[in-house]
Amino acid sequence: MTPNEPPIANTALFRDAAAVETAIARMSQELQALLRARGATSALMIGIHTGGVWVAERLHALLGLTEPLGHLDISFYRDDFTRIGMHPRVRPSHLPVAVDDRHVVLVDDVLQSGRTIRAALNVLFDYGRPASVLLAVLAERGGRELPIEPNVVGLHADLAPGEHLKLAGPDPLTLHRGSPPAGRSGGSEAAGS
Repeated sequence: MTPNEPPIANTALFRDAAAVETAIARMSQELQALLRARGATSALMIGIHTGGVWVAERLHALLGLTEPLGHLDISFYRDDFTRIGMHPRVRPSHLPVAVDDRHVVLVDDVLQSGRTIRAALNVLFDYGRPASVLLAVLAERGGRELPIEPNVVGLHADLAPGEHLKLAGPDPLTLHRGSPPAGRSGGSEAAGS
């Protein structure tokens, strides 16, 4: 998968770059209010590879956070690891500071089943025990398989069975809807989970 190439067959534009940037700006305002309510003067923002990192980069800049942006790769923590093959695309995780007793904002692009977030929480807690974790997602759709709900959502999508959302980017960010290519399960990270 290369930047700007949505890996979903028969894609259609769901939200253009302007709509995505507007949603991210609204998300930053909601996050700022939530962090202020928690008394978090500083937060560590962590994006989930790949789309979550793209969204997190924009949110991080809008919020003016002082801590460097972190990112997580969840490849080896996925519960469908054996189904996606022995050669997943693994990227290093990077947490610039310790997570112990810190307020963390975890960012992903699309929330569907909740399995990606569950895996990301497992990775995060392997690094330490945060004071709190807020979940921000650019797009949320039906199909939750785990009891995971975001604190901040940019866009809501009502999709037909078998349809998925995919963020293309990093510049510009656009959101596409479509069906996964033949031979690919619907629970993959790229299709929104």
